[in-house]
Amino acid sequence: MVIAGILVAARSAPAEKRQFLSVGTAPPGGAFFVVGSAIAQVVSENQADRGWIVSAEATKGTQENIRRLSKGELEFALANAAISYFAVRGEGAWKQKHSIQTVMTLAPNVALFITPKRSGVKRIADLKEKRVVVGPAGAGFEYFLKPILAAHGVAYEDFTPLHNTQSGAVDMLADGSAAAAFLGGAVPTASILQACASQDIHFIPYQEAAKQRLFDDYPFFNAATIPAATYRNQNEPFNGVNVGAMHLITSADVDEETVYHFTKILYEHHADVAEIHPAGKAINPKNVVKHTGTPFHPGAIRYYKDVGIWPE
Repeated sequence: MVIAGILVAARSAPAEKRQFLSVGTAPPGGAFFVVGSAIAQVVSENQADRGWIVSAEATKGTQENIRRLSKGELEFALANAAISYFAVRGEGAWKQKHSIQTVMTLAPNVALFITPKRSGVKRIADLKEKRVVVGPAGAGFEYFLKPILAAHGVAYEDFTPLHNTQSGAVDMLADGSAAAAFLGGAVPTASILQACASQDIHFIPYQEAAKQRLFDDYPFFNAATIPAATYRNQNEPFNGVNVGAMHLITSADVDEETVYHFTKILYEHHADVAEIHPAGKAINPKNVVKHTGTPFHPGAIRYYKDVGIWPE
């Protein structure tokens, strides 16, 4: 085994046959970095004699990954499907359409507002006039947060949005400098585990009618349940929302053969990814071909058709 995130090469491959492949992830400390590093490691270790030199790169996350794919600075990257949805359409803060394509849909990103029980915040509507952590600056959380808030009759202008990392958000909840925070990722999420371990935490529920509007309007939103006892003092299942699955993307300019074989290696050795992070369990026949609003790369489609899992 190798240390995740370092360069791994097929040592026997002649120099002229080597191909450098970079996988964009996110800052260390989150699931994207660990899963992206695991993907690079597993593909490297099972590439046979293809001569690939695969590296996992720590980045600022989805938005940077999409921009760097478009510039040819990365070959593959992890991204939030909600942000990708708007990037390929050139909508929101994106000034142009980005020619990114899906390789496979990975684990759901189950996110929610949490608050200390002492705050008195019970519903999303109660966030008005409060100080609320909405994610790291520049991370792109607004792409899925604004629709969620709007479905509940709340806008960014109704509260004071604060920017911090997930671990920093937990500290702000603890010292009272924030009333609530929007946290999530693959389940269980480390930041929510941290918050629940040290505080009495209330999971702010989504309204059922609001959830249905989100599911009807956007292909990247869907239902996701956090099982009971996932977090300390969480005695009942929490009926949440997948706010944009983690997915593996590439540029439309990456050649079909590279994407085909990268997909094949990763799919056939998914159990090795799952040994490193539970999100690897999402690499299964039903999940990887889920459409989230970003078109699939022809190389990935070709492989999925070969193994009979592509939905016609």
